[in-house]
Amino acid sequence: MTEKWMFINSGPQSASYNMAMDDALLELHSKGRIPPVVRFYEWNPPTLSVGYFQKAAEAVDLEKVKEMGLGFVRRPTGGRAVLHDRELTYSIIVSESHPDMPETVTEAYRVISAGLLEGFRNLGLQAEFAIPATREERNALKQPRSAVCFDAPSWYELVVEGRKAAGSAQTRQKGVILQHGSIPVSLDLDKLVSVFNFKTEDHRRRMKEKLEKKAVSIEELSGRAVEMADVAEAFRSGFEQALDVELIKMDPDKEILELVSQLEEEKYSNDSWNFKK
Repeated sequence: MTEKWMFINSGPQSASYNMAMDDALLELHSKGRIPPVVRFYEWNPPTLSVGYFQKAAEAVDLEKVKEMGLGFVRRPTGGRAVLHDRELTYSIIVSESHPDMPETVTEAYRVISAGLLEGFRNLGLQAEFAIPATREERNALKQPRSAVCFDAPSWYELVVEGRKAAGSAQTRQKGVILQHGSIPVSLDLDKLVSVFNFKTEDHRRRMKEKLEKKAVSIEELSGRAVEMADVAEAFRSGFEQALDVELIKMDPDKEILELVSQLEEEKYSNDSWNFKK
């Protein structure tokens, strides 16, 4: 019998809501109150998120973020900064003890990210897993040269035609895996590089040139405009296929929404969390 997981499509939401919802679902799943979850969401306004361990002021031009009217939030997951603009963001919340979840972070990435692989294929795009082949490439993952997430793929992230097409991050808390990541539908590289700190404008220009070769969006690959609803359906079906589960569409109930409001107030809309490093 196929296992049933919860599926939530939140649509466009604020930065604090999006991170609080992921956190709330992790908390409630850890208590056995809800089943595993696949969640999709977007960002309103477009938002710059930094990884849990990143030094925000060092990596990001916070004045530029404010000037451009972007949201800003610190994720509960690691990894580098991401500009969430026109993208579909996904999150997976599942117990570490789930029989289909490997113990190691890297192998859990492989299992969960198989849903992304199938999603791209459902859109007619031949995605592959990024697997660092050399010791130099593996060491580069441990000491990234820039603060920009789409600068290079990590283990089992998705590449199409050699370019990174999705970026993911994972945390494990209270016996639960939270993996979330961004799937760019379109990319504005001028906007992206404008919100990061660089030593010189020449460094900024070179980073843009590098990203043009290393990052790619669904629309660029497809050569046409793509509706967000079609992207969401492709990846919803992809996760069902890869995880061998049935996703049951549900709206967050009162218990979830109350916890989201609490976490927004205490953490994700609070400067003491967002600028703590």
